[in-house]
Amino acid sequence: MHPARATASSDVQVAHEQARVQEREHPDVQVSAEARERRFAAMFDANHDVVWRTLRRLGVPQAQVDDATQRVFLVAVRRLDEIRTGDESRFLYGVAIRVASELRRRDPGRRFVDGGEDALASVVDPSPAADERLIEKDARAALDEVLAGMPDDLRQVLVLVELEGLTVPVVAELLGVPTGTAASRVRRAREAFSDGARRLRARLERGAR
Repeated sequence: MHPARATASSDVQVAHEQARVQEREHPDVQVSAEARERRFAAMFDANHDVVWRTLRRLGVPQAQVDDATQRVFLVAVRRLDEIRTGDESRFLYGVAIRVASELRRRDPGRRFVDGGEDALASVVDPSPAADERLIEKDARAALDEVLAGMPDDLRQVLVLVELEGLTVPVVAELLGVPTGTAASRVRRAREAFSDGARRLRARLERGAR
């Protein structure tokens, strides 16, 4: 089991036990503690990896992403009765955005990037015989570096639209901005990402000579 899954699964038992106590004290509660546990387990299993990946792409450093994932699901289990059926993923995205923003505000001057230039060098011209896992790892490191150089507002929309596949209206709702504003940010984010990717490639090509 992924460490974050194990930790979160352990911690949410406290919230589930509180729900059982409430059910015993208030038998008119419509949703049983057992039903809540089943719903949360399904939501957790379906969305854990997506939440983890989204937090990482939103700039949460590797060392903190497991704890950040746990925080997202603790919010979810405490507010489970407020989440409409079918809106679980949307709710979790919203919480993930807030958690990532809070963590980045604590250390705004730091760029959270995994791996150094040596790890990125093979992205320029990877050997055909290179191990596929290494190539994939290097590509992720390159993506992280380009994303790290983008302003948070552009990074958010790029991750949610281009990497997670959300629609612009949904992203606008999650961020609390007009749809037109979100669409404008997406256009600017794509331009910023292209510029960043070109700069990274040029730097790596100079280093490879």
